[in-house]
Amino acid sequence: MPDMMANRRNAPRYPFILRAEVTELSSRAKLHARTSDLSRTGCYVDTREPLSSGSAITIKLTQGSESIEVHGRVRYVSPGLGMGVLFDEQINPKSLAILENWLEAAAKQLA
Repeated sequence: MPDMMANRRNAPRYPFILRAEVTELSSRAKLHARTSDLSRTGCYVDTREPLSSGSAITIKLTQGSESIEVHGRVRYVSPGLGMGVLFDEQINPKSLAILENWLEAAAKQLA
């Protein structure tokens, strides 16, 4: 399954741990978790109780004093392990700059 998902991605993902607060838009249910990887277009959220595939969400990602909040959708679920999140295309410029800095730092660590 991971190889199939990797083939459909259009942006490189990097191992990156961030605090994640996920809010399901329909129920307003919140969960606190962490990411295990990050890309320009989404992330993987480690959680034992993932939301349903297709759920519209808001996700707040935090590292230190920096955080971003973006809208997205749960693209796939690994029961008992986590969920893949696809960010909406509309990320505000300030949040996008923070995201790009995080990705640049992650890429340097792998080099």
